[in-house]
Amino acid sequence: MLKSLSIKNYALIDSLTIDFGSDLNILTGETGAGKSILLGAIGLIVGQRADSSVLRVKSEKCAAEGIFEIRNYGLQNFFDENELDYEEVTILRREITPQGKSRAFINDTPVNVKILHDLGLKLIDIHSQHQSLELNEKNYQLQLVDLVAGNSELLKTYGSAYKKYLSIQENLNKTLILIDQSKKDFDYFEFQFSQLSDARLLEGEQEKLEALLGKLTHAEDIKTVFGQAVQSVSGDERSVLSVLKENLNNIGKLKLVLPEAEQIFTRLESVYIELKDIAAESAAIEDRAENDPERIEQVNQRLDLIYSLQQKHRVTSIAELLTIQSDFEAKIQLVSSYDHEIEQLRNAIATQKVLLNELSGQIGKQRKSVAPAIETKVIDVLRNVGIPNASLQLKFGRLADFSSTGLDEVSFMFSANKNQELQEIGKIASGGEMSRLMLAIKTLITDARSLPTIIFDEIDSGISGEIAVKMGVILEQMSKTIQVLNITHLPQIAAKGKHHYKVFKFDENEHTFTSIRKLTEQERVEEIAEMLSGENYSSTAKETAKELLR
Repeated sequence: MLKSLSIKNYALIDSLTIDFGSDLNILTGETGAGKSILLGAIGLIVGQRADSSVLRVKSEKCAAEGIFEIRNYGLQNFFDENELDYEEVTILRREITPQGKSRAFINDTPVNVKILHDLGLKLIDIHSQHQSLELNEKNYQLQLVDLVAGNSELLKTYGSAYKKYLSIQENLNKTLILIDQSKKDFDYFEFQFSQLSDARLLEGEQEKLEALLGKLTHAEDIKTVFGQAVQSVSGDERSVLSVLKENLNNIGKLKLVLPEAEQIFTRLESVYIELKDIAAESAAIEDRAENDPERIEQVNQRLDLIYSLQQKHRVTSIAELLTIQSDFEAKIQLVSSYDHEIEQLRNAIATQKVLLNELSGQIGKQRKSVAPAIETKVIDVLRNVGIPNASLQLKFGRLADFSSTGLDEVSFMFSANKNQELQEIGKIASGGEMSRLMLAIKTLITDARSLPTIIFDEIDSGISGEIAVKMGVILEQMSKTIQVLNITHLPQIAAKGKHHYKVFKFDENEHTFTSIRKLTEQERVEEIAEMLSGENYSSTAKETAKELLR
């Protein structure tokens, strides 16, 4: 529960600290006194949005701090998960700087505002007049059903599966767009690949062909030059080899008588062998050198193909052309592989749909199972607060596709009168009926949810008289199991409070301020008398106030 609240430099509040009781706390005050300001400050400490516009003095920071008693509410895991020190008396603090920056603290440990908000949702339910309008919305109605049905864990599991389903669906859509674009390019890829593949390019081929073309185009010159070389070296009786042979024979005869002749003979013999090899190789070259116009044409055509492909793809080597060929092949294979990928994604979606169907079925079953209890509870409360002929029916429908909350939609169908057709709440409920409906809904919430504190901001709007008394009784009963803070303009409800606080404005040093104080028993009598008949209340109003308090 909220034990105490401290606020500094917020809107019209300079500085205040107020303690609250564990049961029914009533807050009253004139219209415009600043009750909504107080609610705004409480909203700050439970993570609601704010900026520097809330600062009373723009050059100083604003601070709001709440001290909460949280034992027996199962919050240890929340603190462990967020690496926070668990304290049975926990302090939530929020600061807004003049620059508009927000800082949040839990037990003096800095946290981001989301963590503060998540903890705040587990500590306080703030009902505002705006929330009464939410009762018309189907999403809000579905949340109420889920709360009563205890669907929290199931919805968490479903939510994870639903996110995965959306993610796979998104991947499939992206892949379909990609394949559509790729298939437009497929013919181009295939043509380019085929042209390169059909060329049967070999790395190093270009260099060999260019060398071969050089030989073919100079065949006559080669034949002439090497023919002459053969003729000179070994062609006739006076050729180089013949002369060397003769000299070898002569020198060989002197080897026995002239030692130096041995060395000369060996060297000359080497020259003779080398020249003989040269003559043989030259003869072979001469024989191979053929003037072959047809072969020249073939080589030229092949080189022309290679050059044209290089020019087309703006490269200078066959190695680069082969790389481009591989790239086109990879793109073709990628397009071909999309079919398999799409099949896998569609299978994954089908699997996820089976899981979502199963989970949404379990969620829907639990929702429908608590519908009669919700209808009975709400009707009982409505009859206790002056709508004796109230009827409520939860009408379930099925969505065409999965949503973040399953396959169900629900409508609260309501009627306040006998033999009146049930219609959606927003189309039929008056302002006073809506307030009482909201109170009935809040009793459902407090029954189903272990919350320390609930705050009502004029939930009694549109009612008066005996109905107000009955609503006060219900609020009083609620406060036996949960701390209730109730802002009201009705004396019948104010009198039911265990603790009574007055929100008021005052002027000081040419400035207007808002503050709050707890009323004594005598002050309560005077406040309720004033609520009954105005500032100048009569003794009769005072006696009525005492009677209400009794």
